[in-house]
Amino acid sequence: MTVQIAQRGKAYLETVRTLLRTAQTMIDSVIARRLKALADDYPRQAEKVSRLDSTKALARSAAKS
Repeated sequence: MTVQIAQRGKAYLETVRTLLRTAQTMIDSVIARRLKALADDYPRQAEKVSRLDSTKALARSAAKS
């Protein structure tokens, strides 16, 4: 199943890239691991907000009809 990523979801994915880049350059391994763990959760969050945004858009569309 292919999920269409909404604009807000794309922002989440950009944040993931930033977190991963930062984690890779960190000297403190504890902080790097925390950033990596946070980044690992963001794709799930991006998918979740994309679904919510799509559901809201469909509800608005149905309400206008």
